[in-house]
Amino acid sequence: MRTLNRRTWLKTLAAGTAMLPFLDIEQAAQAAPAGGAKRVVLFCTMGTVPSIWTPKSVRAENDFVLADSTSPLDAIRKHMVMLEGMPSGNTGDNHGSPDGLSGLGFSASGQAQLVSVDQFISDRLKAGGIKTAVPTLLLGAETTGGGGKTMFNRANNLPTISSPLAAFKAVFGNVKAGGGGGAPDPATEQLLARRKSTLDAITGQLQTLRQNVGSEAKARLDLHLESIRQIEGRLSPSEGGGGVEQIAGCGQDLKATDDVSDVLKANAVHMDILTSSLACNATRVAAIQFGSDQILQVNLPELNLQGDEHGLMLHSGAGDGFSKLIAFEKWLSQRFVDLVKKLEATPDPDGGGSLLDSTLVVWARDMGDAAAHNQESMRFVFAGSKYLKKDANGRYLNFSGKQRHERALLSICEAVGITDFKGFGDPGLADKTPLSELKA
Repeated sequence: MRTLNRRTWLKTLAAGTAMLPFLDIEQAAQAAPAGGAKRVVLFCTMGTVPSIWTPKSVRAENDFVLADSTSPLDAIRKHMVMLEGMPSGNTGDNHGSPDGLSGLGFSASGQAQLVSVDQFISDRLKAGGIKTAVPTLLLGAETTGGGGKTMFNRANNLPTISSPLAAFKAVFGNVKAGGGGGAPDPATEQLLARRKSTLDAITGQLQTLRQNVGSEAKARLDLHLESIRQIEGRLSPSEGGGGVEQIAGCGQDLKATDDVSDVLKANAVHMDILTSSLACNATRVAAIQFGSDQILQVNLPELNLQGDEHGLMLHSGAGDGFSKLIAFEKWLSQRFVDLVKKLEATPDPDGGGSLLDSTLVVWARDMGDAAAHNQESMRFVFAGSKYLKKDANGRYLNFSGKQRHERALLSICEAVGITDFKGFGDPGLADKTPLSELKA
């Protein structure tokens, strides 16, 4: 049987336009860097309340009982490390502080050194010769709602791609850098209809291609095509509305209609797009944020959860609102589990295991204690990647205020082989090193 080399295979796929991201990643390193991870995914939410997050009955770092709000994480214990007890450098900076992912607080806003870890990693990977179609994929519906901000920064705050339609086009539709704003595109629905038919249009090409590749390549190709097909099936032209928004970030500007009707449902599609973008090597750095730092409209009637997470739950005090917060945090924990499991079930496009094996997934928050409005104990959940030291029972580390949370961000950098941290975080941090406790 004649076999196709990698370049020919990618070009053949790209001829159908749906696989254009493949062309831009051919130079990416096949093996994981020295850090052990090739990719980083950030799962970002508001701060929680310590009393509902901290594990119970802690006897050792691998002997603890998860709180009710985080109990779904039990399903991924063997993959995860939970961290808390790390203050930011600006513990009094509450809502909207860029400190969560940058290590710098409000005083650095608008300054060149203010950069969140996603942007810093993307820049360093590019400088190291790893080029992808989308340098940093920032997703999340209504992340600036209520005048709020995202956790992503490059001198100034960066918005996410709010619309699943826009995200799909950005990754799979070969949307080019644009600019400007302008009037709504009257051809949006027709464009989406054409995108939804892309795979049908290249069926003949794919049948020919399948005759010239090995079984492993066929399996990866089939899985990738099916994932895109599923996403297309969940996008409807009737979602459109809301006009045109400017999407900044990822080193490019895109115009896209805002078709978000339900934040949590939109983010469910975003998570599928995120996974598929990693599976085709369209990006190495991706993030999703749930709501803004000011508001997140929850609509989960099946759990009797409806209303704003911030006002209704975080600041409700004891009683029904607090119970709703626990239920919603439990729901978020399950979404994190879903993401980890989806990565575990998806083959690494470069071979050698699953996406989870080569991806560091981090649940990060904008504050440690959202009810008290402070960053005195920032909390993370790390999962996946061969970078992490793990245990079958999971690991829980409480640093009791002795380590700055920026060191956890430096560990994210180290995971993908970045060890020069110049230009990131607080230049005055005395111990500007990753957390040795995390590394395998």
